[in-house]
Parts: sequence; C-alpha cells; structure tokens
Amino acid sequence: MNCYHDSPRGSELGACDHHAPVPVRVNPSTPSMIGFIRKYLSHDLAIDLGTSNTRIMVAERGITLDEPSVVTVREGEAGLAAAVGREARLMIGKVPGSISAVRPIRDGVVADLTLTREMLRAFIGKADPQRRFAVSPRVLVTVPAISTQVERRAIREAVLGGGAAQVYLIEEPMAAAIGAGLPVAQASGSMVIDIGGGTTEVGVISLGGMVYKHSARVAGDTFDQAIVNYVRRNYGMLIGEQTAQTIKHTIGSAFPTGDRRELEVKGRSVAEGVPRSFRISSAEVLEALTEPLNQIVSLIKLALEQTPPEIGADISERGIMLTGGGAMLADIDRLLMEESGLTVLIADDPMHCTIRGCAAALEKIDTIGSLFARE
Repeated sequence: MNCYHDSPRGSELGACDHHAPVPVRVNPSTPSMIGFIRKYLSHDLAIDLGTSNTRIMVAERGITLDEPSVVTVREGEAGLAAAVGREARLMIGKVPGSISAVRPIRDGVVADLTLTREMLRAFIGKADPQRRFAVSPRVLVTVPAISTQVERRAIREAVLGGGAAQVYLIEEPMAAAIGAGLPVAQASGSMVIDIGGGTTEVGVISLGGMVYKHSARVAGDTFDQAIVNYVRRNYGMLIGEQTAQTIKHTIGSAFPTGDRRELEVKGRSVAEGVPRSFRISSAEVLEALTEPLNQIVSLIKLALEQTPPEIGADISERGIMLTGGGAMLADIDRLLMEESGLTVLIADDPMHCTIRGCAAALEKIDTIGSLFARE
C-alpha cells in the first residue's frame, strides 16, 4: 500500500513502500502504554477531504460526519467562516452581496488554506464532540493520486491547523480499493475507478502497492457544469449548481436507452432577465454529459494500456470496480463496459468506499511501521 506521512524532518512528504520500510524506533515497553493513554484521551480520525463533501469516521464509532465542503464568509471578515457544511450549502446561490459561499477545496486540493482550516476545525468538533480532554487526534486523510508535494503539504497543514496532532496521508485510489473490498495485498491485479466531486482517480493495485495511478479533474462537478452550459446554450436559460445536480440525479444517464424521461425546471431567461420554466429530457442530459464521460473513458483506456500484461489479465478476469458518487450516475457501468470490453462492477455504497478504506488503514497506524511513521 502506498501511503504518505509526515517526514522525520517535518517539512517534506515521503512515500512509504513495503519494499523499503521506514524504521520506527520505539521502546518495546512503551507502545501499549502510549496507545492506551491516547485511546483514552482522544480518538483517531479518518477524513475523506472531498471537493463536494467531507466525511469523517471516528475510531470505534463509524462515520460521524458527512457534510458539504462549503463555507460562507461575510464581507470584511476574510478567512473567518460564518457557516460551514450543510448550513453553508443551503446558502449557495441565495446569499446577499455581503456574504459569499466558498468551496475551499477545489479539484481535490486546498484552494483556500485559511478557510479549509476553519472548516476542518468545525468539522472535527462536530465529528467528535465528546472528547474527554482537549487532546488533538491523529488523522489519516485522503489525497488525489497525482497531487504534488506542495498540494499534499497544503492538505497536511490545513488538517494540522484544524486541530490534528499528527497527520498521515493516503492516496484516494488505495483507500477506495480497500473500502470496496478489493484484495489489495494479494499478488494479483485490481483496478479501481473513483469518480468523486472534483477528480476521477484511477488506480491499478497489486501486492499492496500502486502499479499505476492517475487522476483527472473531471468528475461530478464537471457533470454539473456541463448541464449548466448546455441549458444556457440551447435554452437561453441560466440555472444554478443545485438545479443542475437535481437534473443529473433525476433524469441523468451515461448510456442511451429507449426510456425517455423529462423534468420541468426553473431558471432565469438570459434574454428577458426574468424567471421561466422549461422541460429538459434525459436524451438532452446525455448529450450534455457526453464530453466529460468521454474524458473518463479515455482515462480508463490509458490506464489499461499502461498496465503490465499479467496484471491486465487479472483485471480482465476480475473486472473494474467503480466507487465514488459519480458511480451512481445511471448506466455509467454500461457505458464503461461497452467502451472497455471488461466487466464493470459498482461497489456497495460507492459514496462511502473511500472513507471506509481510509478508516481501515487507520486501524493499522500503530502496528505497521513500514506504512506509517510519526514525526
């Protein structure tokens, strides 16, 4: 498994590889005592820091927070969040001029460090409000597969600023594969496609390591924007992000079917500047989504081309696993199956695969020194 952690020097992020273990010098008599004290005073956290949603799982409690990665800021109070999460999400597109709704995470990486800290501090407080003492938790957080060291350092600093004592990083495809139940430690190839809000992550895994990894900034948010652009271009209407999501979830599809569905939605006429209603069909939504879907297909084909033949044979036998909220788009498995010629499976509860895998890796934080190291 490829995970990333605070380096001993504290200023760099290094990759852990099971072939080159990171030595952890600990007095044999102390780990159990330290672990007992920390377990009593605090709870380790797994965080799936997503563009659309942030999910937190507290050790021994399960998922305790699942809220939109949104904050609102009042004019003149830059860097101070007026509202976070679900409350802030309801304000998107409806706030007065003195308040702005902001997504501090863009394309899976930190876009606004200060607001991300504020958001995480609030989320960690909500996720674990019953901490017996003010002991900061250890946190394992997901990062995009091809994020840079600078981007990873920004995520680490944001989580530390949000109240964590120590921060460990794990790549999203690995966390998604673990959460989907793929045999990542075996000497056989597995392929996972995690379609999130800001990025689509592709990972080919064998023997606990990433044989191939790639990510592209095309995912659920791209689908929404494609629908917004289509409606403006073809209907001369302006719709918001939430309306686009409603269209996608209600009648959106990734593969043509004979079932034609329609939905009446409201927007603002570009020409007249007043609210109007119109009807959009499932075929039109499919047309709007064609370009971003083709980009995901190209990403998968590239991954298969770059995969060693023996591992490719394993993937051909086992199939491709889909995770993430984007996996819930109707018939996306049929599209990818048609384009790749391989079996495509959708994981159980695909939206929570990454956080479940992150939490499963977090459980090994005290037992596998070659995967995790403390600063």
